[in-house]
Amino acid sequence: MRSGGNGRAGDREAGSGEADGRRDGAGAAAREGAPGGSAGAEVSAATLPCARLTARQAIAAVADTYSEAAVPDGRGTAPWAPLTPDGPLGWRGYDDARARARERTGEDESVVTALATIGGRETVVLSFEFRYLGGSLGERTGDRLEAAYTHAREHGLPVVSLIATGGSRMQEGMRALTQLQRVARQSALNRAAGLPQLAVLRDPTTGGGWATLGAAADVILALPGAQVGFAGSRVRPPDADPAAYTAEGQLATGHIDAVVPPDQLRATLQRWLQLLGVPRVLGTGAMEPAPPPAALGPPELPETGWGAVVRARASGRPRAEAYLHAYFDDREEISGDRCGGVDPGIRCGFGRRQGRTIAFAAQCGTATRPAGFRTAARLVRLADRLGIPVLTLVDTPGAANDAAAERAGAGAAIADTFAALATTRVPVTSLLIGEGGSGGALALAAPDRLWATPDSYFSVIAPELAAAILKRDETQVHETADQLRIRPQDLLDLGVIRAIVPPA
Repeated sequence: MRSGGNGRAGDREAGSGEADGRRDGAGAAAREGAPGGSAGAEVSAATLPCARLTARQAIAAVADTYSEAAVPDGRGTAPWAPLTPDGPLGWRGYDDARARARERTGEDESVVTALATIGGRETVVLSFEFRYLGGSLGERTGDRLEAAYTHAREHGLPVVSLIATGGSRMQEGMRALTQLQRVARQSALNRAAGLPQLAVLRDPTTGGGWATLGAAADVILALPGAQVGFAGSRVRPPDADPAAYTAEGQLATGHIDAVVPPDQLRATLQRWLQLLGVPRVLGTGAMEPAPPPAALGPPELPETGWGAVVRARASGRPRAEAYLHAYFDDREEISGDRCGGVDPGIRCGFGRRQGRTIAFAAQCGTATRPAGFRTAARLVRLADRLGIPVLTLVDTPGAANDAAAERAGAGAAIADTFAALATTRVPVTSLLIGEGGSGGALALAAPDRLWATPDSYFSVIAPELAAAILKRDETQVHETADQLRIRPQDLLDLGVIRAIVPPA
C-alpha cells in the first residue's frame, strides 16, 4: 500500500500482490511496507534464492519438533485491535486487507512464535509469514514478539529468528514503528541475561525487521540471494548498487556471519546451538580456562634473535588454521566487524573441545586490519556475555599501517581490542604461535596468560625498523634483534610469557 493513497486504491494494490501466488506476496511486501527506511522489498521470481517457505514451513525445515507458543490477546498493548475498525489510524480497508491475508495464509498475524527443539536444544523460534501483509510489523506482532522474548528469558532459552519482512506496517503508522523499540528492548534484556540470539535472514529482510531482529542478533545467517538491507527496493536511491542489498553483499562488508544454503541450514543451526546453548557461568573463579594448544612446529629453541625471526617468518611454519584444526573437534566462525569491514587475516568463532565450548580469535600471520581487531573485540565480548572461555592465537607482523587502515580507525580498533580483553570476566588464554609484532600482536595477548611456541618471537618493534630508527646500517639488524631479546626463552626470562609450550 503506498503512503498517501486512499484506502480503496490501496486495497487494490495490496490485493494484486496477495493474489499472485507465484510471487508469494513479494508485491505485497513492497506495497504494504512502511515509508522511509522501513519500506518493503520486491524480488522477482527469477531471482528468488529458493522456494519461499511459509512461517510454519520455515520452522519445520530447521526444527526437530515444535509447538506453537501461547498468543497474547492484544488487549494489553493494542486495545484498538478488537474494537476499533481499520486499526489505530482508521485506515480505510485495513480490516479487509487483514481478512484476506488471514484467509490466504491461515494466520492471524505476520509472525508465528513457537517452542522448538533444534538438534536436541530447546529454543524459542520466531518465524515470519511474508504472505501476511509482507511480513510487516504491527502492534499485535509486537505483542507476540515481546511474549516470546519474555518466555525465553524466564526459561533460559536461546532465540532463533527466521525473518522475512518488508518492515513496519504503514496502516498502523507510528504505532507500528514504535514496535521496533519494544523489540529492541526485549533483545537487549535477553542479551543482558546471557542468552544467545541467532537470526536467519530469509527473502526479503528489510526495514525494521533487519535493524532489530536481524542486525542485533549474536550470529547472523542468511539464505543465498536473499534481499537484505534497511531500505527496500522502492525507497533506495535510483543509482544504488543492488549488490549492496543482498545477503552476499552484506557478508562481504562484514554485516552478517555466513550465507548458508537451505539444505545446510538445519545442521548449521544445530551446531551453533550446541556451541552457544551452554549454561552461563559468571566470573572467572569457577570457570576453567582454555588450555594452551601444543606446539605444532619443531621443539628446538632459536639460538639468536634473528634466528627466531627467520623461523617465525618461514612460509612452512604452522599457522592458525593448523592450530585450530588440531585443537577443536568442531567449530563455527563469525565474520565481520559490523561496521563495514572484513579482515581475512583473522579467524574468530566458537569450537568444541572434549565436549566443551571455547571461543577463539586467531591471527593468521598477516598485518591485522582495523576490521580484524573489531571482529576480535566483538568475539571476546560475545564470549564474555555467554560465559564462554576464550583462546587467542597471536601471529602478526603488526597492525596494518597503510593509509586505508588509518582512515578505518586503526588506533581506535586496537584500543577497543585492548579494552575487551582487559575487562572480560571470562578467562582468556593466549598462545604466541609465530610473529609477535608490537602492539598489533599485544592487543590479542591476554594479560598474564600468554604462552609461546618454540618457533615464535615477540618484539616491541621489528628488528629492521628498530635499526632504521636508531640509524644503524643493515649489517646491524642481527645484532639489534639480539639486543631486543625477542626469543621465546628471552620472553620467559623477562616474565612476558608463562611458559614455552612443547609439542604434543
